[in-house]
Amino acid sequence: MADPAADRARYDRATAHLDAPLAVVDLDAFDANADDLVRRARGKPVRVASKSVRCRALLERVLAREGFAGLMAFTLAESLWLARSGFDDVLLAYPSADRNRFAELTGDPKLAAAVTVMVDDPAQLDLIDASRGGTEEVRVCLELDTSLWLLGGRVRVGARRSPLRAPEQLAELARAVARRPGFRLVGVMAYEGHVAGVGDAVAGRPLRSRAIRLMQAAAKRELAVRRAEAVHRVRAVAPDLEFVNGGGTGSVQHTAAEDAVTEIAAGSGLFVPRLFDHYTSFRGRPAALFAQPVVRRPGVGVVTVLGGGYPASGAPGADRLPQPYLPEGLRYDPQEGPGEVQTPLLGGPADDLLIGDKVWFRHAKAGEMCERFDTLHLVRGDRVTDAVPTYRGEGRTFL
Repeated sequence: MADPAADRARYDRATAHLDAPLAVVDLDAFDANADDLVRRARGKPVRVASKSVRCRALLERVLAREGFAGLMAFTLAESLWLARSGFDDVLLAYPSADRNRFAELTGDPKLAAAVTVMVDDPAQLDLIDASRGGTEEVRVCLELDTSLWLLGGRVRVGARRSPLRAPEQLAELARAVARRPGFRLVGVMAYEGHVAGVGDAVAGRPLRSRAIRLMQAAAKRELAVRRAEAVHRVRAVAPDLEFVNGGGTGSVQHTAAEDAVTEIAAGSGLFVPRLFDHYTSFRGRPAALFAQPVVRRPGVGVVTVLGGGYPASGAPGADRLPQPYLPEGLRYDPQEGPGEVQTPLLGGPADDLLIGDKVWFRHAKAGEMCERFDTLHLVRGDRVTDAVPTYRGEGRTFL
């Protein structure tokens, strides 16, 4: 187990020559988390979700490790950029309406060979055809809805993603792709976010945690049967299907146990942001942190740091806020919370902090931290061994 006080001392020593705000990635923790993902994947390759990393150097680092293969991107523009950067297996995890980029994709054989696009509606095929800038064949992946339906569909648990829920619906679209010139069906994806992205051990909420575990157990049973049937039907249309992608950081070992799944998606498990602290099935090591400098001492038991108001996406709530992490024992002022330009922090440790000292935070989500920083300082032990640009540091903001 990590020793927070020792970690704080290491990070402070490593970055003593650097002014905050700044962001770090602890390489020892990053590599240990990568090893754990591979262990839980049980021999199936892990496709790295780029949105949870947003740093080319770290994507290259993890893909060089045994057990990892391919990227899962979040926009078509990012997918093409990654392919041009040398990544040769990029799955776009979300449908796109980027006509200009589809023109680039269909006009470049290298891009067309490296990038697979997501489709869950024939209208998306129409848009791609109307955008063509060349005759290159488009690699297509179909997405299956994974949400759990209860009470005859009156209650839905899970993200609203694909409209394709029934195996026959997926097979019908597979037949439409197979009949259509200029497209090749190569994959199926089914992301069970209500299992992979929802912690089942909520601190101080035993009844809620129990309810989540019961829901997830039911969801895993139902999805395993439906996903297997959907894949069976699609393979009847496309016998040469290259991959079936499923899972996420919180469900790696459960999804890997399904015979129908050939690869696992994961990304947040490399950085382990605060939303991934509450799982009974695994424990990761916080690897990505950012530091804000103390700039005021307004009174006893309070300091003010510069900035820090970096909320995560999703339904608004306290769990979407960064966590004041080191030194331990700091909390937000409930009347202010984290601010864009300044953030008061309360607690006994405030009295030991001096102007210019660093307070270390963990973001609620993984890659979103990188939208705030140009550079990630890579820490090994108590030294910064390298500084690498984030997407933002390379002038890339894809959303």
